[in-house]
Amino acid sequence: MRVLQRLLISTALAVAAGSPAFAADQPALGVRDGKIVIVNGLRFRDLDRDGRLSPFEDWRLSPDARAADLVSRMTLEEKAGEMMHGTLPAVGGMIPGRGQGYDLTKLKPLILERHVTTFITRLSGDPAWLAEQNNTVQALAEQGRLGVPVTVSTDPRHHFQFVAGASVAGVGFSQWPEATGLAAIGDSALVRRFGDIARQEYRAVGIHQALSPMADLATEPRWSRISGTFGEDPELAGRMVKAYVQGFQGGETSLTPNGVSAVVKHWVGYGASSKGFDGHNSYGRYAVFPAGRFDLHLKPFDQAFAAGVVGVMPTYAILKDLSLDGRPLEPVGAGFSKQLLTDQLRAKHGFKGIVVSDWAITNDCSDTCRNGFPAGVRPSFQGFSTGWGVEDLAKVDRYAKGVNAGLDQFGGVEDTAELVAAVKAGKIAPARIDDAARRILAIKFEQGLFENPYVDPKAAGAVVGSKTFVAEGRAAQSAALTLLENRNGLLPLKAAGRKVWLKGVSPDVARAHGLVPVEDLAQAELAIVRTAAPFQTLHPNYMFGSLQHEGDLSFHDGAADYEAIKAASARVPTIVAVYLDRPAILTNVRDKATALIGDFGAGDDAFLDALIGVAPPRGKLPFELPSSMAAVEAQAEDAPHDSANPLYPIHFGLTY
Repeated sequence: MRVLQRLLISTALAVAAGSPAFAADQPALGVRDGKIVIVNGLRFRDLDRDGRLSPFEDWRLSPDARAADLVSRMTLEEKAGEMMHGTLPAVGGMIPGRGQGYDLTKLKPLILERHVTTFITRLSGDPAWLAEQNNTVQALAEQGRLGVPVTVSTDPRHHFQFVAGASVAGVGFSQWPEATGLAAIGDSALVRRFGDIARQEYRAVGIHQALSPMADLATEPRWSRISGTFGEDPELAGRMVKAYVQGFQGGETSLTPNGVSAVVKHWVGYGASSKGFDGHNSYGRYAVFPAGRFDLHLKPFDQAFAAGVVGVMPTYAILKDLSLDGRPLEPVGAGFSKQLLTDQLRAKHGFKGIVVSDWAITNDCSDTCRNGFPAGVRPSFQGFSTGWGVEDLAKVDRYAKGVNAGLDQFGGVEDTAELVAAVKAGKIAPARIDDAARRILAIKFEQGLFENPYVDPKAAGAVVGSKTFVAEGRAAQSAALTLLENRNGLLPLKAAGRKVWLKGVSPDVARAHGLVPVEDLAQAELAIVRTAAPFQTLHPNYMFGSLQHEGDLSFHDGAADYEAIKAASARVPTIVAVYLDRPAILTNVRDKATALIGDFGAGDDAFLDALIGVAPPRGKLPFELPSSMAAVEAQAEDAPHDSANPLYPIHFGLTY
């Protein structure tokens, strides 16, 4: 392989000098304001505009060879830019990056002066418009000294739950159940098909990297991020993660040129968050392992590695009181842990790709970051940081510690000056910067971005949300629904002409399925109530604490939806569906529902398709449903399905 690579490099250099070319397939080139160089009838983008073919511009060479050549031509500042994973700024919007379009005035210095070429997008809108917006970013990048194209990343866009910093409203994209719903179906081929569809939709609008999947095990029922996982069974989660990566990246064991690079997260143990409090918040910065089951949390990641995943994102959490290979872990977030990133991830598990930190771990942690905002003050992202365990280090030292631990790229920041300063101060070896830049650039080369980073907006409008993709997503939504109770054979529902009282269901969709909605419960023959797992907002003075679901999982008197369930079930047979973003406690709901359904993300059409039997539910619980909060509080955060006397065991699910 090395001999062949040297031969290709020497041949390319000979071609650049005017020697005869060898046979090769000419790729389509995308150019706005740049130049083309022609050598022996073959066309290449002249990215550095010097009128000659450089090895990094030669599409006949391997991605690794091209990346090595490009890094050798870069300044320290340009390499530092590659190691930032910024946010594409947008006009308007409270959340950074959301708005009416990209703010090119703010973006231009990030690309042309700080040399940042990887950004997350939080824009959502018409697919053709989104494609045009991403094309404007690439046109700006083409003006750079070396013409390095931008890698555009995104949080998940194809599901139902949208939380700032975790997902994006996927306007126009096909809609699918949550990852937990895909796990409920349990079909690896379907998950790979979902990944393949998402890959096509992402690439059509100019998105190249998925900040997913979550390989975290949902072993703590109170945790706020369960819906993004594949549940708490390590074997099932591993199968789902592997298929997901293969679908997105386009290959069995590697990223293909038309693939979307996947970043599996969060290495490792995030699902064992203490009391379910999340690591975006200082009060949730610990993962704990009272049952000693850290080994289980590694298993799904190994399946991602088997699929050739190109990226890994470490967890925010400090893995508290944990020892590995006979040594206690340093009490810092995983992004700063050499033991977790170098000793475990790279040396022990053999990972060769890029390691990108989760967001904001190098930011200064203000008093509001540590202790929350004062009473009466609305929380914001001002002073936000997730640099747990290194809060008191200088920013330049946080960058140095992260790189030396094993990070290649820093999420959510564009602080190139601090990284450059760390190298110049001797805190980071220059060779370490070269390694990181090479890894990042090799992925861009593999995806063909150096040849053509532009997309066709008209084609985006045809691909994204196509009838076929939408239909497949709708079918998956129905299939993921999990039937827990079906007394008296109520389901499948004989809908024609039946008068139904609805809560949480569109009357128009009900009519389209043959039902007759009524507003007065006394006139109904049947009731349907769609609700969600209960939650508390225990930390409203923290930014993410104000957004996330925490605490109690049980239904209580006085809650509007629970009162509706009680009122309806006292009069007519009642179908209750509960959206399980966390494992709800249904002990006092089961006795009232004639039919009870676990919902993992379904629109009303897909939901009613399942109820009338057009697309029957076939889900099996990807986690157990506890019987009480006392049982939840007694179980171990790191152990799967270990609560006492669960109401419904893991993998439970009825069929018609």
